[in-house]
Amino acid sequence: MDADVPALTLQPARFAALGPAYCQAVAPQPLPAPAWVGVSAPAARALGLPQGWTDERHLHALSGNGLLPGAVPVATVYSGHQFGVWAGQLGDGRALLLGDRAGPDGVWEVQLKGSGRTPYSRMGDGRAVLRSSIREFLASEAMHALGIPTTRALCVTGSPAPVWRETVETAAVVTRLAPSFVRFGHFEHFASLRDEAGLRALADFVIDHFYPGCRQPEGPADTAPWHDPTLDGPSLPWATEGCANPYARLLEAVVRRTATLLAAWQAVGFCHGVMNTDNMSILGLTLDYGPYQFLDAFDSRHICNHSDHGGRYAYARQPQVAYWNLHCLAQALVPLLDDTEQALAALTPYRGTFLNALHRRMNAKLGLGAPQEGDAERVEALLRLMEADRVDYPIFWRRLTDAVAEGALAHEARAATGALGPVRDLFLQRDAFDAWAAEWRTRAQIDGRDAALQRMRQANPRVVLRNHLAQLAIERAQAGDPSGVAELLDALLHPDADPAHPALTDFPPEWASRLCISCSS
Repeated sequence: MDADVPALTLQPARFAALGPAYCQAVAPQPLPAPAWVGVSAPAARALGLPQGWTDERHLHALSGNGLLPGAVPVATVYSGHQFGVWAGQLGDGRALLLGDRAGPDGVWEVQLKGSGRTPYSRMGDGRAVLRSSIREFLASEAMHALGIPTTRALCVTGSPAPVWRETVETAAVVTRLAPSFVRFGHFEHFASLRDEAGLRALADFVIDHFYPGCRQPEGPADTAPWHDPTLDGPSLPWATEGCANPYARLLEAVVRRTATLLAAWQAVGFCHGVMNTDNMSILGLTLDYGPYQFLDAFDSRHICNHSDHGGRYAYARQPQVAYWNLHCLAQALVPLLDDTEQALAALTPYRGTFLNALHRRMNAKLGLGAPQEGDAERVEALLRLMEADRVDYPIFWRRLTDAVAEGALAHEARAATGALGPVRDLFLQRDAFDAWAAEWRTRAQIDGRDAALQRMRQANPRVVLRNHLAQLAIERAQAGDPSGVAELLDALLHPDADPAHPALTDFPPEWASRLCISCSS
């Protein structure tokens, strides 16, 4: 790397070219004595950065102390529904879009989160704390490693500067990456202003850069390989096939991406925690990691966000909430559509797309191929049994995977009983599990052990980002030792491998259930 040329150079963001109605220029506010807390090598490679790029210039620029070459920072405006209630104008209250970076596989928007106040901060300070920044950094890269569409995180830097949340904490900045950070709320904003021209320009921007197929009436409106076709299965017929209105086709493309994203969340046991419309990505990415959680004991009613007093965003409600949010997006797009019936038609593929993707993902977790009659009922019966006995969700799936590797699908009853023993031990209702396992073995034997094991290893991570693991890394970093962040990140980037520390795959400690994760997280 040339000592005089920073590796991370940018171009002004394409989004900023839409003009001042969409974003405002803002300078980041500096932080004293910044230090590296975590760096993602895979994210750096996605940006085309060389080895050794983490020098003092980048440390300061990515902490808000100066600008990267080519950066023209802006904060974007949007509106949205929060906890089901119209909240009016919102916007990037603590985030700045620095610019675009062309990487080996496409263009990325580079954004700082926690870099100070913006015109949209309302009563906030524009800062992020170390605790929440580490959580977002780890979750972004962990979800990517699991193959779930997500924004990315290049790095997190910390500073001793004090920030007040429930108590005094220290400041941090996350450098976030995405092809686009455009949200449902951006569309709701211009719809709420009755600014049809502004709404159309925003929709045209999204179509031209990310959904060009929407301008072709015939065929799928979205051909980008965002989701694993082996898990999501064959595409259902497009409701807007032959439709000349590109905005209706855009709506359906977003509906389909969102449905497959929610199926991925549900299958891996991910709870987002705050699925407001301003936290929903127009590209079907997991966006804005706050009070998220990966399930420990399986509980379909689990509420991970302690600020969610009514349980609106409980785990089992996430798919329906996403559909409700899509209705809000559809309503915002109505001025660009031929009629409301066109909006309703574009929404219709949601249920079928979600169920198709979920069935295939759950089948993969069980080692099964394409869904057959009775598979969905078999999964539902298993989940009811897991919920009744409070079975640990990640550990069940890995023990089942290991059981298949050790011969659980063999025809000999003794071999099956022995291999399934550690799985059976997770249940209180042993007879009920035995009955379920007998049916599952018969079904799984159709494709054979090798095919089943390959599917299960891909679908059932050995390491997931449980809240207590993140908390332990956070506490070490707060004490001045960021090595725990690097160790945990390394394990999360290789979710199927045996981690260096066995505790990363063990049951959560008793104190984990008392962790309070709220919107400030």
